[in-house]
Amino acid sequence: MIRLLLIITGFVLLAGCEKKVDFNLKESTPLLSVDASIENDQFPFVVLTKSLNYFSQITSSVIGESLIKDAVVTISNGTKTHQLKRYDVTLNGSTPFSYYSVDLSNPATAFTGETGKTYQLKITWQGKEYSASTTIPTHRKTLDSLWWEKVPGTADTSKKVVLKAKITDPPGFGDCARYFTQVNSGAFLPGLNSVFDDALVNGSTYTVDVDRGIDRNVELNYNDYGFFKKGDTVTLKLCNIDRATYDFWRTVEYNYSSMGNPFSSAVKVLSNVNNGALGYFGGYAAQFKTIIIPR
Repeated sequence: MIRLLLIITGFVLLAGCEKKVDFNLKESTPLLSVDASIENDQFPFVVLTKSLNYFSQITSSVIGESLIKDAVVTISNGTKTHQLKRYDVTLNGSTPFSYYSVDLSNPATAFTGETGKTYQLKITWQGKEYSASTTIPTHRKTLDSLWWEKVPGTADTSKKVVLKAKITDPPGFGDCARYFTQVNSGAFLPGLNSVFDDALVNGSTYTVDVDRGIDRNVELNYNDYGFFKKGDTVTLKLCNIDRATYDFWRTVEYNYSSMGNPFSSAVKVLSNVNNGALGYFGGYAAQFKTIIIPR
């Protein structure tokens, strides 16, 4: 009885020691955030925004205010240097969006991406200069075939299917890739874990399950995650990428997957843009295969 009274008294004393803690989070200075890429046979595509505070609410107006429209952006392939032009569009009928791409009024210096070439990106904004370099690799890691199978343990009447691909990785370590899927006429979306290297598969031909790409702006339904459906027309886009592009997306996706997990450790997102900017400039050597899944 005495022991019970001591325990109750201890809880009362602890409760009386509680103190309300208020955090006064200061507004951080916005940083340049870069989302830039160049793909074989495609024009460069650059989106520039100002970073937001951690607790900022994401609305159409906030997105519009974060877009950077007064930067000077140039890209070089070692032979030509081209100043990109800003284009302003509206997404979904209401969300403002801006991006930089080739200036078609100056075709003499415009170019598309080529495999095996290195590109330099330069950005001048608010008196500071930022730069990044990337390479579009050759098609070393190749997409050989694509097929579908019923989901194990499900009835033949189930509409869910698993997509599988056969990929060949050449001898020699260091080949990295990123994949996207397109369903019917939708956008190409990356998988939840969209990048991989050849640490375990170097010099081999192997089979992998291809998870359906996800829209990270929509809450993920884990019951349906990864599956495709009978009747879908699916295009798999497999891209060879350089190590810096792989490291950026590897760290981004790790942080995305571990949000809300109290046992996960923090990982710094690895940017290849200098001078304190966030984001990346990546080169993609893309190859495609399409499959129609019968109903």
